Amino acid sequence: MPDTRPLFDFIAYTARLREVERHNRATATRPESVAEHSWHLAMVCWVLHAEFERESGLRLDLGRMLKLCLMHDVVEIDAGDPSAWHTAGEDAAADKARTEEAVARERFGALPAPLGPELLALWREYEEGATPEARLVRGVDRLNPALMRLLTGQGWSDVGADAAALDSLQLPRVSVSPTLTALYEEVREAAVACGLLRR
Repeated sequence: MPDTRPLFDFIAYTARLREVERHNRATATRPESVAEHSWHLAMVCWVLHAEFERESGLRLDLGRMLKLCLMHDVVEIDAGDPSAWHTAGEDAAADKARTEEAVARERFGALPAPLGPELLALWREYEEGATPEARLVRGVDRLNPALMRLLTGQGWSDVGADAAALDSLQLPRVSVSPTLTALYEEVREAAVACGLLRR
């Protein structure tokens, strides 16, 4: 019988993703967990998959996109989830990348083939935006916290952002898709209209 211990250990490890809190809320009264965030990314990618294919003219691997959504932040169990507002500088981004790469090599490297190499390759594909699927998932990943800040009424006062600052963070990633760009603009305009975001 094969040794299932590394698989059990990894399954137990990934369950801890629900313990990692994000900087945006899930409801008006509690933070969102990274597990909730990853699930919602998968749902949004599934819902938008046909639209992404239509606008890009490409056949996009939905299964691959769902895998990217579900595992892209697993390293944050060890590395933490720093706010995108605090990792925008070159030095902070480089430190974050080094820490997460070390965690990815350690955690995914402990898994038997073909799973371990697949997870490491998928994680790097996401981080590098190496494929159309990865770039779209990265776009949805960037849209999601803005949507949650709107839906929960959190707004952006905790990070001191106005609409221009939000655009500079969001547009480089969501502009991979006209649909994502339109959804982001809808979020931004709704946030401004209800006083959650300064023009």
